[in-house]
Formats: sequence, structure tokens, C-alpha cells
Amino acid sequence: MAFEEILQFEQLLAKKTGAPYAVMTDCCTHAIELCLRYRKVKRVQFTAYTYLSIPMTMHKLGIEYELVPEKWTGEYRFYGTDIWDSARRLEAGMYRPGQMQCLSFGHNKPLQIGHGGAILLDDKEAYGVLLQQRYDGRDLAISPWQAQRTFMVGYHYRPTIEDARIGLEKLYFVNEPPKYHEYPDLRDIEIIGD
Repeated sequence: MAFEEILQFEQLLAKKTGAPYAVMTDCCTHAIELCLRYRKVKRVQFTAYTYLSIPMTMHKLGIEYELVPEKWTGEYRFYGTDIWDSARRLEAGMYRPGQMQCLSFGHNKPLQIGHGGAILLDDKEAYGVLLQQRYDGRDLAISPWQAQRTFMVGYHYRPTIEDARIGLEKLYFVNEPPKYHEYPDLRDIEIIGD
């Protein structure tokens, strides 16, 4: 099967972090977006010290948000949800039961693939939905994809097999405690347009 290495990487990542399931995506922001969509979040609070893509995602999804003056190391929570931005954390046993933790594999992250992300979770139903949504609503067990007759709404947030291969090679060597990273206070910026 063409997607076997992605599945292998997801299984290894889940085992390392202590999560029952892992869903690899093309980036952490899209992992967060999929979780927000799945949970149908309408309003949320989160730190003002984060990357710009997060408030942009809230605008795109029409989610009301409040930025709070909270400094963080490794990860932060989207208050009022079970969703975490864990972009700067990747350690053995880091998974929090009952939560959705979103990882980044970008530059300057614990697992430096260059891009990519993942969702750690223990909700089996959410796992099944998110697997298909990240790949255009496709059931990857059906091949060729044209044989699939019913598709849930999906997004083109798919990881690449090449990124999964790199992840498989590098994941064994990652066990970094989170480091503090300085982000600007996003309460000082304005987002205009749609």
C-alpha cells in the first residue's frame, strides 16, 4: 500500500508519545484547524504569544477568540476546548489523556522534518474522521480512490510519504524537553480583510 510509511510513522509517533492514535498532517496549523472543525469550536481563548497562523485560522473559520497574556513553554491550550498547540514539544510519554495535542515538524522544532505536523488523540471516532478529512475525505483503504463512492468533506492537508520516511529515520533520536521560544504579542497587530 502506498501509504504504509505514513501509517508506520503515525504508529511510532503514537507509541513514543503515549497516545493511542496519531494523525499526520502537512503542518501543525492544519492539524489545529482540523481539530477546531471537528469540535465545532465557536469561541476560544489562547495565548497572545503564538505564531500568526493561529489567529488567521480563527478568522478563516469564523471563530471568535480572545488573546490572553500567557507565556508558555513547549505547548499551550485553547481554553474551553481539549485542543493543544504542542508545536514546540515532543517527548516520550507527553500525551495527555482525553486531549488533542497538535505537533509541528517544521524547522526549529524538536522533530525537524522541514514541515508537517500531527494530532495526538485517544478518541477513536475522531481519529477515523480526521484520518479521512486530512486526505480530501478519502478512505485510504480504498484504492484506487475513484472506487470510493461516498466522501465526507475533506481538506488537502495530507502529509507526504517522503516526510513520513524522514520522520521514521529521525523520531528515534528525539527526546527534547521543551524550550522557551519568544513570540511577539499578537494583541499589538491588526488583521484586515476576510
